[in-house]
Amino acid sequence: MKTSISKPLLLVILVITAIVFNSCRGDDEEITPPGVIPVAPPSLGPVKGFYLLNEANMGSNKSSIDYFDSESGYYFRNIYPTINPGVTMKLGDVGNDIQIYGNKLYAVINCSHYVEVMDLNTAKHHNSITITNCRYIVFDKGYAYVSSYNGPVQIDPKAPLGSVVKIDTTNMAVVGTCMVGYQPEEMVIKGNKLYVANSGGYRVPDYDNTVSVIDLNTFKEEKKITVGINLHRLELDNYGNLYVSSRGDYKTISSKTYIIDTNTDKVTDVLHLLPNSNMTLSGDSLYVYSVEWSHITEKNTVSYAIVDTRTKKIVTRNFITDGTEKFIKVPYGLAIHPQTKEIFVTDAKDYVSPGTLYCFDSKGKKKWQVITGDIPAHIVFTDKKLQNIELLSNNQN
Repeated sequence: MKTSISKPLLLVILVITAIVFNSCRGDDEEITPPGVIPVAPPSLGPVKGFYLLNEANMGSNKSSIDYFDSESGYYFRNIYPTINPGVTMKLGDVGNDIQIYGNKLYAVINCSHYVEVMDLNTAKHHNSITITNCRYIVFDKGYAYVSSYNGPVQIDPKAPLGSVVKIDTTNMAVVGTCMVGYQPEEMVIKGNKLYVANSGGYRVPDYDNTVSVIDLNTFKEEKKITVGINLHRLELDNYGNLYVSSRGDYKTISSKTYIIDTNTDKVTDVLHLLPNSNMTLSGDSLYVYSVEWSHITEKNTVSYAIVDTRTKKIVTRNFITDGTEKFIKVPYGLAIHPQTKEIFVTDAKDYVSPGTLYCFDSKGKKKWQVITGDIPAHIVFTDKKLQNIELLSNNQN
């Protein structure tokens, strides 16, 4: 199959590959790759690859985007500056979410207070939208909705109520704002309702404990559902149940997973035995990893669970089945390939140096790993092949 990798680069890659596969190393050793590296066999299908947004440590201004090309099996690190050399400040500070809508790629850059909009086919800068302390983004019927802390990045017992900002994706104009709870995080749309997890994280120890429900027809908050403190993640299953993660207070109140019936907007279940740091849904399986710190042992307890959303029961506490989990220091990002059901887990390590992305097959056995940017966090799969592969490849020669 013809690829767009240049011949000089291919020779370099073959040499690197030979060194990597012939050197004696343990599974926990890492060799720093160049900006582009072969990591997997070529794979054809509707999913052409994925973008990975690296958060990077707050204040470092080092957010970056990596790209994995399925058809060649190559991984490209930090693609944004090469494709957008005219953007002087690069991507910015703390990449908090990345999503695709239509032919645009959206990256929410939290501490730089804006949403970067790129062309999906080329990853070239298209537009930017200023939103104070923006967090996550969802889409519906031509509009984007962005959660905003609506204030400065700082702990403050008097921090203001947060908001959801409505954007017309045809002209990237802000067309509305709806006030919600304190420090809103992830959002989910079900029918004409937008659910928003309110954390209250800036007002510690007085956390928020509600999910706001916005009527998208009027763009007004119609109610708040009382759940648990310090809410963060939301996932909607195939049966109308909304899974909500509560981070607790990191001391006496532990993290839990709550379930809301979106038909009644009532909490129906609490999964007490499942601390929830991050989760993602694939079919009827809810993948959850947990990182729970103990002030007694001064260690993290980590687990990788799957919940069957048909029964609301935990079916395993370790979806990594080959022992690789012992090499993952701080699991941070989680995604499931929509076609192959491969499991992707990222390791943030010490939060200030490059992390690692692990790819496991659907049975939890490691297929490959690659070094990423700092704090690899958010993955979005794409059915459009990036057209700037040649530019990225030549830049590494």
